Amino acid sequence: MKNNQAELVKQMSTRELLYHLYLSQLLFFIIAIILALWLFDSFGQVNDLLVYNFYDIFVIGTLVGVGVVCIDLILMKILPKSLMDDGGINEKMFQTRSVTHIIFLAGIISITEEFLFRGVIQTHFGIWIASILFAVLHIRYLSKWVLFLSVVVLSFLLGYLYKWTGSLFVTIWAHFLIDVLLALKIRMDYLKSRDVSISKDSLEEKS
Repeated sequence: MKNNQAELVKQMSTRELLYHLYLSQLLFFIIAIILALWLFDSFGQVNDLLVYNFYDIFVIGTLVGVGVVCIDLILMKILPKSLMDDGGINEKMFQTRSVTHIIFLAGIISITEEFLFRGVIQTHFGIWIASILFAVLHIRYLSKWVLFLSVVVLSFLLGYLYKWTGSLFVTIWAHFLIDVLLALKIRMDYLKSRDVSISKDSLEEKS
């Protein structure tokens, strides 16, 4: 399965990967809307999910988001690269994206997934079902136990954050920070490696 996925990623263009990303988020959004119309009695109940509290969103949400990124960076440092490899999907997706595009993608992903998994599913079916579904639907991590465990822990963390604060804004912000910071790191590493490669080529030409 892992080899098949890696080979599939190699064959797919960046445009195709982006298409599948946008398509999956559109499907999540449609599912969220359908479930919300079915499960919520009124629009007011949906609006109740969007509790705005500056401290909860930008202090607690930021601490959680940055904390998760720091732990992820530590794991990247101490664990073999093979355990943290998702088949090259994230690298291919984000390494050549502009900063604006990365922010846009992270915004779409965080809003759509948090509305579906925390706002709709967790609100009606509980944190366990929402968190397990969130983890399982990140199917590319299933063959990598470290990555899958990380997604499971992250899912429960966001679930408890939502349960504690009662605000979808908090989990959206935390999720957004995690995605955008890790994607920017991928982009920065790529640009750095490209600059090093160009420098080496220049030195070889001069010699």
